[in-house]
Amino acid sequence: MNFIKDKEWMLKNINNSDVRIIDCRFSLAEPEKGSQEYQKNHLPGAVYFHLEKDLSSPVSHHGGRHPMPKISGFVGKLEKAGINQDTIVVAYDQGEGAYAARFWWMLQYLGHENVYVLEGGFKGWLEANYPLTAEVPSFAKGSFIPSIKSEWLASVEEVKAVVQNRPDNIILIDSREEKRYLGIEEPIDKKAGHIPGAINKPWFEGLKSGFYKSAVEQKQRFFDIDPNNEVIVYCGSGVTAVPNFITLKQAGFPRVKLYLGSFSDWISYEENEIE
Repeated sequence: MNFIKDKEWMLKNINNSDVRIIDCRFSLAEPEKGSQEYQKNHLPGAVYFHLEKDLSSPVSHHGGRHPMPKISGFVGKLEKAGINQDTIVVAYDQGEGAYAARFWWMLQYLGHENVYVLEGGFKGWLEANYPLTAEVPSFAKGSFIPSIKSEWLASVEEVKAVVQNRPDNIILIDSREEKRYLGIEEPIDKKAGHIPGAINKPWFEGLKSGFYKSAVEQKQRFFDIDPNNEVIVYCGSGVTAVPNFITLKQAGFPRVKLYLGSFSDWISYEENEIE
C-alpha cells in the first residue's frame, strides 16, 4: 500500500486542478504557530487545517486531548476546500509527519482513499527550493459524501475489553517514546505509565528525517507481531499514533485500528488501570 507522495511528484502536480494540498503545520507548545507560518508562506494552492480547530473537537471530560471532530463539521470544511469524492489530496506538516498523518487518517476514516502524506513535509520542500506563496486560495465548494470505515477506529470499550480479557490475537501498541511508556517522565498528561498489556513501538522509529522507511524496514520493526493479529495503536492524544498506523499498513498488517482518544482519554476514567 502506498500512502506517500514525494516532493517531485508534488512539484509536477502543483497546478493540477484534481489535486488539493493541505497544510497541517502545528506546534503543541504554540498552537497558532502553524497558521502563522502558513500566512507567511506555503505550497501554492495549499489550504490550512488546524489540529485543534479543524481536526479535533473541543476538549471535554472524556475523549482525550484531541477528540474526534464532528463529522458534519469536518466534511463542511473539506467541501469548502473544494474536495470532492475524486480529489487527490496530499497533506504535509513541517516534516515531523504526525500532523499530516492525522489528516490522512481522518480522510481515510471517511472513506476517501485517494489521500497521501507528502514525504519530508514543508522542510523537505523548502530545502529543495521549490515554489512557495503567501496567497490564500479559494475554491468552488466541493461535494463530499462520507463512507465511514468503522473498522479503522477502536473505542475505549474495545480497549477495556482487550485489557480485561488479554486475547492472544489483539495487540495494543503504545506509540510514545519509551520514557513516557514506562512512566519515567510525563510532560503532558496528568498520569504516567501506559495501558496495561500494551507494548512499546515509538512512532518516530518508522521515519528518518521526515521520510518513511521502506516496507522491509517496517516489517523488521514489527517482527515480533503476527500480521494476522488485530493491532490497536494509541499515543497521548491520537496524533503520533497515526505514523505507526501507516507503517503497520506498509508492513502488511491488514487489521489496524486507532484508539483516537488514546492515553489522555484512558486516564479520564478513574476506574481504568495504568501500568
